[in-house]
Amino acid sequence: MSVNSNYKHRTAEKTLKLVTKNGAPIRNKEVLIEQTKHKFLFGASIFECLPLANGILEGAEKAKAEIFFEKFFDIFNYGTMSFYWNRFEPKKGQPITRETMKASEWLISKGVTLKGHPLCWHTQTAPWLLEMNNKEILEAQIKRIERDVTEFKGIIDMWDVINEVVIMPIFDKYDNGITRLCKDLGRIGIVREMFDAAKKANPGATLLINDFNTSISYEILIEGCLEAGIPIDAIGIQSHMHQGYWGVEKTLEVLERYSHFNLPIHFTENTIVSGKIMPPHIEDLNDYVVDEWPSTPEGEDRQAREIITHYKTLFAHPLVESITWWNFADGRWLGAPGGLIRKDSSSKPAYDQLLNLIKKDWWTEAVKAVTNEVGEVTFTGFLGDYDVTLEDKKVSFKLDKNDNIEVITL
Repeated sequence: MSVNSNYKHRTAEKTLKLVTKNGAPIRNKEVLIEQTKHKFLFGASIFECLPLANGILEGAEKAKAEIFFEKFFDIFNYGTMSFYWNRFEPKKGQPITRETMKASEWLISKGVTLKGHPLCWHTQTAPWLLEMNNKEILEAQIKRIERDVTEFKGIIDMWDVINEVVIMPIFDKYDNGITRLCKDLGRIGIVREMFDAAKKANPGATLLINDFNTSISYEILIEGCLEAGIPIDAIGIQSHMHQGYWGVEKTLEVLERYSHFNLPIHFTENTIVSGKIMPPHIEDLNDYVVDEWPSTPEGEDRQAREIITHYKTLFAHPLVESITWWNFADGRWLGAPGGLIRKDSSSKPAYDQLLNLIKKDWWTEAVKAVTNEVGEVTFTGFLGDYDVTLEDKKVSFKLDKNDNIEVITL
């Protein structure tokens, strides 16, 4: 297998020793080795799953949603599930746990790894928090984390614990309970409370801090949190490029700034539009409101080029573990043409080229090999999940960096 030197860290060599149930080596037999899933997390926000998974859609809307998810499953192995508190529990004590669980289990059955987003955020938080004092808000927020992280344990074991803390205590667009709480506790104080609650609820979960602010302010916040012993497992970085693609230089500069923590980096929210670029003077992307924001042929070609460059830049960096596109289809957040597919679920050039990159260029071709005299075959591939098949027998295994020899009974 020939691999671009930029991606060698994404591959490994492994020896399989194939034996019978009695432990005898399986000699001089042809086997087929096939990759079934990447270790790297390629995904998108997947909030659209609840209506389809819960049987709400009918007719043309159901057919369009089915095409949407067929294309999602073809390219991605990872999805971000909505846990925005104002939607998840609009009325106190009435969370949509059952509907979310059903959708989550359906996605897992399709081979999708899930992340919950977010457990704590000042935007789209529960409106009924405003009826409480700060002590009561903190208690409610901690109980929310304990409840949801515990109930989804084993289904969702990765969480954006707290979102956009840099701006949280100075957010002034509207009053909300979480900004009040952050002003009281301070940034590091609120992060500590949220991470402690999440870690207690699921000690094995991967816990992220997440922000759109990639300046030194976020860097200082993370450094302070780590010095305070807060159990941050990965750093989440948003790159909503509605105002134009960052370019390789800025992307590498951001990666360099956050690499010194030596923590996994997740690019949690990525957007490049295939239509008009948002004007540069807009400070809060939510302030850009237009009647229509169409995708254009020229914009789709530009988007495809920039997305491929962006993914190649991130995949080449050894600390990056996931890339999440935001959103999979046009017309979602801000009504932007930022999807990989159009509103009617037809594929854009970006989808086709990214599918080719992930499932061809960065995918291990099926390997046919013959076991030697001691029943061994050796191969090199991209890290992830594999099947080995001998005649009518198939066994699954994983390829990881620490692998050497694995004994497989057939």
